[in-house]
Amino acid sequence: MPLIELKHIYKSYSKRIVLNDLSLKVTSGEMIGIMGRSGSGKSTLLNILGLLDTEYDGSYIYNNIEIPKINEKKRTEIRRDNIGFVVQNYALINHDKVSYNISLPLLCKKIKKKEIQDRVEKIACKVGIADLLNKYPYELSGGESQRVAIARALIRNPDIILADEPTGALDQVTEDEVLGLFNELNKEGVTILLVTHNKSIANQCNKIYELDGNGIHIVN
Repeated sequence: MPLIELKHIYKSYSKRIVLNDLSLKVTSGEMIGIMGRSGSGKSTLLNILGLLDTEYDGSYIYNNIEIPKINEKKRTEIRRDNIGFVVQNYALINHDKVSYNISLPLLCKKIKKKEIQDRVEKIACKVGIADLLNKYPYELSGGESQRVAIARALIRNPDIILADEPTGALDQVTEDEVLGLFNELNKEGVTILLVTHNKSIANQCNKIYELDGNGIHIVN
C-alpha cells in the first residue's frame, strides 16, 4: 500500500492547465526527486500533496485516506501531524530563538514543556545544530537556517517531508551538506519528496520524475 497515491489529477488556473492527468505513487522510505521547468506545476503539486490546495479534479489517497472526502479539520490534522515542510527561504521567525522555531509544530498540542525541550534537543543533535538553540535566525548562515527548518519539519516524526527547492539559496558546499543530511535521514527511513530544477540535486534521490504539460514521467 503506497503512502501517497495520486490518480488522474487535473489542476487549472482560469483557462491554463497546470497539472494534466497526473498520477503518482510514493512508498514509505523512498527519496523522490521531482524536476520541471519554471511554471511546470512543481509548487502546485507540492501544495496538493501537502493538503494546502484542495481545488483539483482527481483522486488523492493519503495513507489509505481519500483526501477529497474528508473535512477541513481532518485535513489540517493530517497536514500538521504527518507532513513536514522544508522551503527555500527557511520560513523561520527571526525574533524567536532557534529552539522556539523548532518547537513550533508541538506547541498546539498538549505536550509538557519538559518533553518539548527534550524533543527539541534530540532533533537538534540529529541534524547537527545542538549548539545553535539559543541563537536567533538572523545570526545563522543559510546552511544553519536550513538545518533549523529541517529540524522543525522532523520534530513530529512525520510520514513524509516535502522539500521545495531546499538548497536553492545555498552555496555549493552548504548545498552538499544539506543534501548529505537528507540522504542520512532517508537511510534512517524518512520518506522525502524533493522538488528541484537542478539535475545534480535530483540525482541524489533514488527515483526521479519530470513534470511537464503532459503529466509526470519517471526519469530513472
